[in-house]
Amino acid sequence: MVKIDIDYLGNLHCRLRHGPSGAEIATDAPKDNQGKGEAFSPTDLVAAALGSCMATVMGIVAQRHKIDLAGMKIEVVKEMAQAPARRIGRLTVTIAMPGDLPPDRRDMLKRAEESCPVYKSLAPETLVETSFHWPEGERVTGT
Repeated sequence: MVKIDIDYLGNLHCRLRHGPSGAEIATDAPKDNQGKGEAFSPTDLVAAALGSCMATVMGIVAQRHKIDLAGMKIEVVKEMAQAPARRIGRLTVTIAMPGDLPPDRRDMLKRAEESCPVYKSLAPETLVETSFHWPEGERVTGT
């Protein structure tokens, strides 16, 4: 169990405090939803959580198999849906891998990415599209 404290600061701004570490994050409503966009929005944090969760789970598997993922980069593009209610409609994840790996190791990392708890926690109607980019230019796409 992890406790997160949230202080509403007014003007659609919040301060989030991670109980175990004391680390803080600020949020603001996005410009397209009455905010100023001065910080991550709550839905931005969901997108960030997905990408960092994928990186973490892949990192755990990589460490176990002595694969160096240093330099891996993940980009997450969040698209909102408006109907029937405002929600995250699509998350497009691009994973740039730092080195070449044999097909069996690539498959292992793909399975790890798909086992991310944040991914498993998203609503079924939230479309997640993931693509891997390897140094030699091969692109592997999945959903």
